[in-house]
Amino acid sequence: MAATTVIEFRDVSYRVGETPVLSNLSLQIERGENFVLLGRSGSGKTTTLKLINRLLSPTSGEVWINGVRNWETNIIRLRRNIGYVIQEVGLFPHFNVERNIALVPRIEGWRESRIRERVNELLQLTGLAPDVVSRYPHQLSGGQRQRVGVARALAADPELLLMDEPFGALDPLTRDELQREFLALQKSLGKTVVFVTHDLREALRLATRIGLMEAGKLVTILRPQEFLNSADPWAAAYVRAFQDPLESCPEGAP
Repeated sequence: MAATTVIEFRDVSYRVGETPVLSNLSLQIERGENFVLLGRSGSGKTTTLKLINRLLSPTSGEVWINGVRNWETNIIRLRRNIGYVIQEVGLFPHFNVERNIALVPRIEGWRESRIRERVNELLQLTGLAPDVVSRYPHQLSGGQRQRVGVARALAADPELLLMDEPFGALDPLTRDELQREFLALQKSLGKTVVFVTHDLREALRLATRIGLMEAGKLVTILRPQEFLNSADPWAAAYVRAFQDPLESCPEGAP
């Protein structure tokens, strides 16, 4: 594994019973990049994400993190070093914002003064007003909850972020705003991010590279401009649908 490679999939497959969900995935994700997994529902994107932090284990093949097989790392330590953001946010409803953000640092035994500093820093980084710390998730807007979810994922300063359609449930204006904020945050922090989406516009805007998935297979990896001009039939089908969303593609083929 190259020194700059953070995540590597080596011929990874995953089955549920006899049903293949992911087939023979080989992939390297480099330090500091925002690698976007693009594909429609059921293509294997979220399964790929969950194999990284061992929410799932491969049926065959290996996942490596920083040159170590992820199953060789203590599972609690592995997950505390990986920030995880999902569409539903997953905030604890009985915790206020401060307690949600501070959860992992407290588990890690940080001093309270350091935790307060970190919470205030993350509020500023994610565009949240200081007065939200005492509010509970049900008292926040969808955009605010998603910002808190990102802040919580960053709280212990993990090297790696996994983001599973984090902006998918938001209205278009809030989604646009959070995408812009995410790009600024990524430029500032330089985290390695694996970002799942089914939205080509989002992928083109956020990705350093796009991995296109279909039926449990990684069909191509392209940079955004390459994707727009690609002759690959699945990539071309996505671009056609993006350019003319009213035009449908034939079922099962580009």
